[in-house]
Amino acid sequence: MLLTRYLPGICSGRIEMESKNSRKILAVASKGGHWEQLMLLRPAMKDCEVIFACTDAQQGENFNQGTFYCLSDYSRSTPLQTLKGFFEMLVLVGRIRPDIVISTGAAPGLLALVAGRVLGAKTIWVDSIANSQQMSMSGSLARRFCHVTVTQWQHLVQSNPGCVYWGSVI
Repeated sequence: MLLTRYLPGICSGRIEMESKNSRKILAVASKGGHWEQLMLLRPAMKDCEVIFACTDAQQGENFNQGTFYCLSDYSRSTPLQTLKGFFEMLVLVGRIRPDIVISTGAAPGLLALVAGRVLGAKTIWVDSIANSQQMSMSGSLARRFCHVTVTQWQHLVQSNPGCVYWGSVI
């Protein structure tokens, strides 16, 4: 879990920000493995106010992490739902006004990062550990606009300019 050693910088100032007060983080993931990896990053965010959002309402109850929002689920194969999801994210990020938006994927997390970037938040994408041969499609898109794009496989940094390797969550 080397990655969690680097991410505490989110709260302590490793990610350069104007305010040095406690950071408000919006942590977003789709259900399943994306959510599980986001949950493994919780120790790195312990000194921050964290608001979680997932596409599975039960996760808010299962993990009992405080403020939780349930999101619509969509993917690249559902373009109209994805467009609706983007507006949902703009409203959510606008309401929360996080300092940082972090996601482990997939499409809802990517759109949360886009909305966060548009509304002035710092953005962090952590690509899934399952993507050992190449960055995910969402990760490839995220590296073009996120402040930090993390791969969990060191060899992928070479073929993905702008990505960093800080270890893995597992």
